[in-house]
Amino acid sequence: MQKAALDWAASQEIRFEEKELLAEAAQRTGLSDFGRDAFRPRLRAQLAAIEGDPGLTGLGRLILRRRLVGLLVARLRLEDFLGRYPEALAIELEPPIVVVGLPRSGTTHLVNLIAADRRFRALPWWECQEPFPAPGEGPGPDGLDRRFARALANYEAETAMAPITRAMHDRRPEAIEEECELLDLDFAGYTLEWHARVPGWRDYYFGIDQDASYAYLVRILKALTFLRGPRRWVLKTPQHLEWLGPLRRTFPEATFAFTLRDPVAVLQSAITMLGYGDRVRRHEVGLGELATYWTDRVERLLRAFVRDRDQFAGENAIDVEFHEFMRDDVAMVARIYAMAGMEMTRPARRELDAYMEAHPRGAHGQIVYDLEGDFGLKPAAVRERFAFYFERFPGVRPEV
Repeated sequence: MQKAALDWAASQEIRFEEKELLAEAAQRTGLSDFGRDAFRPRLRAQLAAIEGDPGLTGLGRLILRRRLVGLLVARLRLEDFLGRYPEALAIELEPPIVVVGLPRSGTTHLVNLIAADRRFRALPWWECQEPFPAPGEGPGPDGLDRRFARALANYEAETAMAPITRAMHDRRPEAIEEECELLDLDFAGYTLEWHARVPGWRDYYFGIDQDASYAYLVRILKALTFLRGPRRWVLKTPQHLEWLGPLRRTFPEATFAFTLRDPVAVLQSAITMLGYGDRVRRHEVGLGELATYWTDRVERLLRAFVRDRDQFAGENAIDVEFHEFMRDDVAMVARIYAMAGMEMTRPARRELDAYMEAHPRGAHGQIVYDLEGDFGLKPAAVRERFAFYFERFPGVRPEV
């Protein structure tokens, strides 16, 4: 199946022309208002970075092109939606809980667990993919939102193509995902780095005015809240680690949960998952190059975090050490609720317990990681690079 997809994509002409992408999104929606044009230089920077990656297969390029058109479609539908329902922007969002931490540090489990509490609004994967429905598109004969049905079909196809991914990150349609997918509507996220080798985009991204893009995120959250509540969000994305200033200014009354984990364990998990996906995205996986890039990237994320962590007052921020969270997940959520001034009610406790029972760890198998065997990296040597992080957070336990 993988080979057939690779062969088919290799036969296609896949272009990354700004005008063509904009025109395709407009043709798919029948809309033309993309909102403020400030996003266009960022879009062009992403296109240039993709074209600068010669290692992408036709399938890798096709996946990226479809993603970019999807973001433009969502942007058009956002502007159309707010044009028809401007009162959505008057919604007052309640202070969110924002989970901030490295990828593979427990952030996904934590945000999914909190989202099981129905007092919170969260962002499931099906909604990440298509945040706003096409006008007039209601549920299908099965009662499912058509966007959910499409996400389910994609999930089943992707699981067939890359089955081991479920054991690393099971992105089922209802699973809660990251608002970096929404920041990407403004072409201001780091997500492109997970799809391609794009150091040019990384360098451009560091110069973006993230205050403006985080304000755009609030605009999206209000529109989504208007579609369905409640008004208190639980959010998370590792990207927040290097933008704590804009994050804090955007959500000054939020409660922040910082997940802390051995970065060596994080790194080996992340690059193993990326390497598995790169088998179809790239002509050659290039494990050494992958490890070098993401060792540097994780260090950049953590240095920014260590630099800015002390901006957050003790009364609205909590450090979530990985080993403590794994020892008693629900107890950690109760501590976060206490920090946020929320009660762990009996209904909430039942909802969290039900989620834990329905989603046992290792349900889709267990990955055996081997940082040295697969990538030629000695864990002790890699850990030395992150000594600054262990010095700042001495409670973090080495795992590898």
